Amino acid sequence: MAKCRVFGIDDNLKEVVPGGLYMKHLFGKHISVAVVKFMEEAGRDLPAKAHAHGEEASLQVSGGCSVFEGLGAPDDLEFVMDEGDALIIPGDVMHYGGNRFEPAGISLRLNVVTPARKEYGPEDTTPYYPLKDREAQS
Repeated sequence: MAKCRVFGIDDNLKEVVPGGLYMKHLFGKHISVAVVKFMEEAGRDLPAKAHAHGEEASLQVSGGCSVFEGLGAPDDLEFVMDEGDALIIPGDVMHYGGNRFEPAGISLRLNVVTPARKEYGPEDTTPYYPLKDREAQS
């Protein structure tokens, strides 16, 4: 029988990019939840890779970000998110993002994707994150 699990937002994050990007993720039967935390000093200029996956709900917890719909062209549609904003990204829509940091130098968001986003990799490992210099995991 399935049991509920508690997911501390800023606890036990894995270092994806030294000093710049930290994450963790959980999988349910039909959904994945990921915390994505960028630290300004090393995370300001991390280049995002345009990607698509299942339907995503993204909640900006601290700092801010822009989500762009497209492949990286100057005329891509920009959605500006501030702390407390949420965005629904339809499944299979190409998108990428950029961060704005709070005074403490953090941009933190919670992403919920259905179906579960298995390319993150197994739970309790360092998750995959789509940066321009990385190939997708399967």
